[in-house]
Amino acid sequence: MKKLIALVDDEKDILTIVSYHLKRAGFTVKQFGNARGLLEFLSHTVPDLIILDLMLPDEDGVEICKRLKSSPKYSSVPVIMLTAKGSETDIVLGLEVGADDYIIKPFSPRELVARVKAVLRRISKTGDEYIRIGKILEIDTRGYKVFVEGKEVNLTTTEFKILKILCEKKGWVYSREQILKSLWGEDKITLDRSVDVHIRNIRKKLGKASSFIKSIRGLGYKIEE
Repeated sequence: MKKLIALVDDEKDILTIVSYHLKRAGFTVKQFGNARGLLEFLSHTVPDLIILDLMLPDEDGVEICKRLKSSPKYSSVPVIMLTAKGSETDIVLGLEVGADDYIIKPFSPRELVARVKAVLRRISKTGDEYIRIGKILEIDTRGYKVFVEGKEVNLTTTEFKILKILCEKKGWVYSREQILKSLWGEDKITLDRSVDVHIRNIRKKLGKASSFIKSIRGLGYKIEE
């Protein structure tokens, strides 16, 4: 079955060209020129991925992303932000609210398609077992779920993947570069600093279990019980 991509942008030319390239790559595309159309669509359909412009006429894209990522129903749906806002502050903000990737306008449609495929590949790679850390943290690698003291924690797909990478080999120190390579392979990465942003978000969400994630100065991160 073809993957369904929800594409949101108020520029008709961008909707047309991005939709064309995604369809050529084998995706089904649903286009929206504003936030209202997307939200109405989401009320009855959950897409496989959302490409979201940040500067929409009726609502700020960052707020939409934040709302989706805080919802149990949509938190696992990856979001790629597509925007003319290209400063490091804007990129970090986008990652902090849960975006899985951040593409700056003007952009290459072929690169955008490659990034969509990369994000979807990451999500499809699940394991078949539970990982338990200490007595309070449990990761369901098949169901893409994380529990702290039996209570489910809503992580984004990128946050889940990073936590899984660290937990699969307790005690191993992973550099930022190694984490990014595990996430993306040879695909282009936006910011090395994005790992730090995601780790900060993971710690915040894990609460008591955040103490298992250790920062190794000058090297990277590891999981230690």
